[in-house]
Amino acid sequence: MANTTTSGADGFPINTHGTPETTIPGADPRLYNDDLAPVPQNKRTWTGYSIFAMWMSDVHSVGGYTFAASLFLLGLSGWQVLIALLIGISLVNILMNWVGKPSVVNGIPFPVMARVSMGVMGANLAASIRGIVGITWYGVQTYFASKAVATLVLVFFPGAVALRDATFLRLDMLGWACFLFMWFFQLLIFQRGMEAIRKFIDFCGPAVYVVMFILMGWILSQAGLAALDLTLGDKVLSGRESFVAMGNATLLVVSYFAALLLNFGDFSRFAKSERQMKVGNFLGLPVNFVLFSIVVVIVTAGSAKVFGAMIMDPVEIVSKIDNKFAVVLGSVTFVVATMGINIVANFVSPAYDIANLFPKHIDFKKGGLIASILAVVVCPWIFVDSPKAITVFVSIFGAVLAPLYGVMMADFYLVKKHVVKAVELYTMEPNGRYYYDGGWNKVGVTALALSGAISIGWELSTQLFQILPENNFGWLIGASAGAVIYYVMMRIANRT
Repeated sequence: MANTTTSGADGFPINTHGTPETTIPGADPRLYNDDLAPVPQNKRTWTGYSIFAMWMSDVHSVGGYTFAASLFLLGLSGWQVLIALLIGISLVNILMNWVGKPSVVNGIPFPVMARVSMGVMGANLAASIRGIVGITWYGVQTYFASKAVATLVLVFFPGAVALRDATFLRLDMLGWACFLFMWFFQLLIFQRGMEAIRKFIDFCGPAVYVVMFILMGWILSQAGLAALDLTLGDKVLSGRESFVAMGNATLLVVSYFAALLLNFGDFSRFAKSERQMKVGNFLGLPVNFVLFSIVVVIVTAGSAKVFGAMIMDPVEIVSKIDNKFAVVLGSVTFVVATMGINIVANFVSPAYDIANLFPKHIDFKKGGLIASILAVVVCPWIFVDSPKAITVFVSIFGAVLAPLYGVMMADFYLVKKHVVKAVELYTMEPNGRYYYDGGWNKVGVTALALSGAISIGWELSTQLFQILPENNFGWLIGASAGAVIYYVMMRIANRT
């Protein structure tokens, strides 16, 4: 019997069973494949817990640990840091809900959502920017995890140290073996698709919590309740300096989540509902981040009393425990944690971004494979050894992420008034809603260029050339500039 269809409120075809079809009639192959298509409601399997676990995987990493501990070294009292941290992570929660809404409503990933403001072809510019950042950090995080693997190898096979005598491209053979092991192991998980990724990160975040609480209990048993001090360091600030430092700490928290503030839609599109997304965000951001930070500062403060020096690296703390099982458990856990953040922050986005460039030939899995290969080509160990290179990279590419967020949010909430004609996102017809100027929204590209110049200039002036006092206002300035410039230019151009 023929399958009759009708059109739903969002323009998607509805079959006789009332279920949205994943195929879009007339979709241009230059813009469409199954992974970029809207996720139908019956395939949205992420609950509030899944989103919560995703944030745990993102935060519960060696980098997240060090970042949280560093906030307590700013010269602020413990309660001042907690207030700044709570304000900052609450802002992140609001911003994530904003960027997640259009994807959870329409079931589309970040590069497809970018077509709304940048044009069906202009979105490739946005995808390329986010993809480059993700690929680079994917390689860096894989390298960090491989160092923990190398530590484990030397614990059980001391003779493997001989592999460090030979090097290739400035990395010794032990480093290469451990890096490629981590690279391949992660790829096995990634190639199983988003559902396997969901199940993996459902495990990662809680697993790290278990080890962190065990570690905190051990520290307290060795150092006593004196380790409960929430102030690290001996730096003392005046009243005005404290106020400025609290502002910087607040914005530093926002900046830490800058990359995911752009492509959170890659995950929210799988949420069962907007409410589930918001519940997961609330538990995973304000609640989880504050609790994790408290655990981190207790462990870090206690390490100074137990080992005689403050240790900011949890893997190093674990390695100093005189128990081989504890060393193995801790190291493996933090390797898993690093894999979790690599999935969330650095893999999913470039996989979709590369697929968006050539959807006819590249799907999500192929895009992930290409991203993984490019992460090796970057030679992240060389990149990490050059602080100046990292500063320039973060300043330039990171500074463009904020204006892009501002452009997209101003477009969706102020210009388009929450309305997205999703079917139009997959057509190259000149009269298509998002075709604009030959597939590019010149207003969006111009606004991104202008606000990006402001944002990059600000970051270089503060972080590299030190013309301006060091501060963390870069993300706020970039996002605000992107939103304001785009909105004003769209009004002047009389575009909606």
